[in-house]
Amino acid sequence: MTKNVFEKMAERYDTAERKSLAQIITKEIEPEFHGKIMDYGSGTGLVSLPLAHRAEELILVDAAENMLAVAEHKIQQQRLTNARVLHADFTDGAPKISVDTIMMSLVLLHIPDTKKILTELFELLPNGGKLLIVDFMKNSSVSHPKVHSGFDPAELTSLLKTIGFSKVNIHDFYHGEKIFMNQAADLFLATCYK
Repeated sequence: MTKNVFEKMAERYDTAERKSLAQIITKEIEPEFHGKIMDYGSGTGLVSLPLAHRAEELILVDAAENMLAVAEHKIQQQRLTNARVLHADFTDGAPKISVDTIMMSLVLLHIPDTKKILTELFELLPNGGKLLIVDFMKNSSVSHPKVHSGFDPAELTSLLKTIGFSKVNIHDFYHGEKIFMNQAADLFLATCYK
């Protein structure tokens, strides 16, 4: 999907189905959520904002300004003083941000050049920093010209180690019906250390 699609759907993005899936993801990443965190491709903040109280600082980054407007409204409503939004498109180069952890939830599948974006994120992290990736396991039932059909853990681990991550742990944690392009799918969490 293009950035434009997300701009158009921002106001109606937080559906009951997306909120339900976000709660499952939030619960899974909660133990890893501390320090200075960047939520890359944050959208409206469905996954990261419920955990903002655990972070020293939370930066929600997205290329879709309308998604960030919804996230900013939530930050104001909840009176979160440690959370902020940042409009950035990493395909044009990454802004200089100092964080301990970068998370991306259901974002990698939308990015054509996975090696390029993962390299950009690797460069932002300090030594000992962590990248958390939540996405779908490889799924042969999914075929779309603008979306990856999920990721094979062995291939993703190999790519991440080629980029420079010293340790990569991947485990699946949820199976749902009609959650990936209207197909049954499994979610995984990859915890990657620089």
